[in-house]
Amino acid sequence: MLYKVKAKIDKLKMKAFFTALTDGSIADVEPEGSYIVNAMQRALMTGPETLEWYQTCHCETPLKHEKETVYDRYLNDIETTLVYEEKNDIKGKPFWDYLEESFFDDSYSY
Repeated sequence: MLYKVKAKIDKLKMKAFFTALTDGSIADVEPEGSYIVNAMQRALMTGPETLEWYQTCHCETPLKHEKETVYDRYLNDIETTLVYEEKNDIKGKPFWDYLEESFFDDSYSY
């Protein structure tokens, strides 16, 4: 099933999140680690602390394992909405750019 996901970032944990996303520790989480990394590469910042993306999950509880293993460590107030197709309706700046620029450039804003 496909979900539109919305979450609040924890700015104090974003450096650790970015490190985990890029050093292979999240990608190595079985079975969905690479899907989490890919989802974060496609996610968009839609507000100063708001992140949105689409993600497929076949669990009875949406993103159950992803939350338990990764998302709950770095994100808050995660909301999932079942959708039938991915749309181009999320507007914002790439989350990956936010992560990269947060550590190298103080001028980034969403």
